[in-house]
Amino acid sequence: MFENLSGRLGDVLSKLKGRGALSEKDVDEAMREVRRALLEADVALPVARSFIDRVKERAVGQEVLKSVTPGQQVIKIVHDELVEMLGGAEADSSISLRAASPVVLMMVGLQGSGKTTSTAKIAKRLTAREKRKVMMASLDTRRPAAQEQLKILGEQVGVATLPIVAGQQPVAIAKRAVEAARLGGYDVLMLDTAGRIHIDEELMAEVAEVRDIADPHETLLVADSLTGQDAVNVAEQFNSRIGVTGIVLTRVDGDGRGGAALSMRAVTGVPIKLLGTGEKMDALEDFRADRVAGRILGMGDVVSLVEKAAESIDAEKAEKMAERLRKGQFDLDDLAEQLRQMGRMGGMKGLLGMLPGVGKAQMQAAQAHMNDGTIKRQIAIVSSMTKAERANPKLLNASRKKRVAKGSGTEVQEINRLLKMHRQMADMMKAMGRQKGGMMSKLFGGGGGGQMPDLPPELANDPKALQKALSSGGAGLPKGLSGGGLPGLPGSGFGGGMPPGLPGLPSGKKKK
Repeated sequence: MFENLSGRLGDVLSKLKGRGALSEKDVDEAMREVRRALLEADVALPVARSFIDRVKERAVGQEVLKSVTPGQQVIKIVHDELVEMLGGAEADSSISLRAASPVVLMMVGLQGSGKTTSTAKIAKRLTAREKRKVMMASLDTRRPAAQEQLKILGEQVGVATLPIVAGQQPVAIAKRAVEAARLGGYDVLMLDTAGRIHIDEELMAEVAEVRDIADPHETLLVADSLTGQDAVNVAEQFNSRIGVTGIVLTRVDGDGRGGAALSMRAVTGVPIKLLGTGEKMDALEDFRADRVAGRILGMGDVVSLVEKAAESIDAEKAEKMAERLRKGQFDLDDLAEQLRQMGRMGGMKGLLGMLPGVGKAQMQAAQAHMNDGTIKRQIAIVSSMTKAERANPKLLNASRKKRVAKGSGTEVQEINRLLKMHRQMADMMKAMGRQKGGMMSKLFGGGGGGQMPDLPPELANDPKALQKALSSGGAGLPKGLSGGGLPGLPGSGFGGGMPPGLPGLPSGKKKK
């Protein structure tokens, strides 16, 4: 979502980075470009103006103009102010459940913003992560099949929904839901209210009445990040009329300009709590101001990437993989599992966006060489092979390759590229397996439990310390993680700043 803004800010700030000294004129010119970039990204004018004033005040001070690295000092100031604009690094963005059961969460927003899907995503998250007993209830009696949609989503994620009573109105449904949740011993009740295509008095009156009946502990505004500046107006009106305690931004994986996210927190004072990153029921991320600011400025988001790896790595499979690699074994089944792992962690684009030092050009070159479609085709190729062929790729002669190509809907050339990539990776894995200290066990032997394997306690329990260690070249990290490599990512790396762990990308230099 922040690609355009990130690209523009990167261009402006990279010019400062190369300067030996900065004058006030240099800072003024850079800030004009930054303000233009913010306005083009749909950031509200008062927010952009306030941001620039704060940055300029700090940037023309003694700490920058007399600094040894003034350009980097300005970038740090811009980063710090972005973090403050987004709510601050220490802000608690978690959904509060500290209340008597059932804790009522009310979802509000315009029609089409993704309220119903977000309700099911959050319900699944609370069930899986917080171990809470959750019930969902749809109060949307206007949109055709809205209540049936929530019922189906509830069945998909394994969360109970309030039985539908034809003809019952929203306020009566809210009363029945609260009573049913209390009698059923539910910890959390989620109310999915109706929306409109625009804000009107009837909508606000209905939502206010439901609020008064249900007395929600949290009122979450679901806003579509692709609606740009209008999303800020919606947030302001809902907050002033209903009282919003948090914002859920949906469709942040789209190509919107990102200004809504930057403006909402600053304009309303209401924290952004969650980001919807896709249609799947697990495509939901916690909002962390410092991590989002890092992504915008191209600094990456290593901590979120590590957390994704820890969540998606199957500990049992990781142990088996580690044992095979220690013996120097790495067949096509292992490669396919690594490719699936990359898909579960957000695909090529999602991973590259979280890696520090990945510029726009590097990202485009990497995606051109290996995009998510390529990964799916490679998995299809491996799936079309026999068990013997996957275990021993040398069996794949010309006729077998033709059969596999026909079965996977690909070309023989793609099979040859996959086999070449596998040979390179197998050689690398064997070399790593022979290294003193057991790098393979550090890369694959832990996982599970939500934290990185074999990390020193001071890093495992402190995400900021972990991020600092990774971004500074890996000081204090176990052998195998210090180069930026992350568990579960196959391949050899791309360019000077890319970590080992992206399949099929050439090492050291880019292709012309």
